[in-house]
Amino acid sequence: MLKTFSKTDVGKKRKTNQDSVYTSEKPVGNLPNLFAVADGMGGHRAGDYASRYTIQNLIESIRNDEDTDPVQILKHAISSANEKLVAAAASDTELAGMGTTLVACTVKGNYLYTANIGDSRLYIANSKMRQITRDHSLVEEMVRIGELRPEEAKNHPDRNIITRAIGITKEAEVDFFDTRLQKNDTILLCSDGLTTMVDDEKIFETIQSSRDVVEMVEELVKLANQNGGKDNIGIVMIQAKTDEVEV
Repeated sequence: MLKTFSKTDVGKKRKTNQDSVYTSEKPVGNLPNLFAVADGMGGHRAGDYASRYTIQNLIESIRNDEDTDPVQILKHAISSANEKLVAAAASDTELAGMGTTLVACTVKGNYLYTANIGDSRLYIANSKMRQITRDHSLVEEMVRIGELRPEEAKNHPDRNIITRAIGITKEAEVDFFDTRLQKNDTILLCSDGLTTMVDDEKIFETIQSSRDVVEMVEELVKLANQNGGKDNIGIVMIQAKTDEVEV
């Protein structure tokens, strides 16, 4: 059994919410469960459309996929969603240039399977918190090649420029991760509306001090808004029952 809670919030500065979240503790196609956060980009209605349309197509593809391997199912679904978003942008001038980040995962047995494109993140928190995904952003690339120190990246003026997204190119370049879960692991998926407003240490502290997944999410949304709420906030929190996940 999984305990989950999710929420999106428009924040304090934006007029529209371009973040979309999806959670299903029940099977979706051949996946035992499915969780996703998408952070859309583009003017007017394009960003909102991009995130919602991508998650809708992700779900539809997974439901129709006869494969049984979680990574292959996610790979097929993201590829299909990317193709459809590119086609939608090409057919409507108001949607031109739209795109979206996507982080999606499924828990199967003792393993977490994650797909990531863009700078929305997945963390696992237990005795410490670690980021499983890698940001596809300009500043992260600069950190990797040594042009920028990690502490400089946090407040860099170009930190919101992403290098990969759904809907931008004909083929989506996605990273996949498989992680063995431990007892008492808490899984967090979120858009950068959380991580640019609340640092990792405070996120971890909030997870540790909260009574349940609902309080974790509500407190993190509140913190992001208290710290400025400069972007939309999308959060999915997942806890596996301790007697369900083996060490």
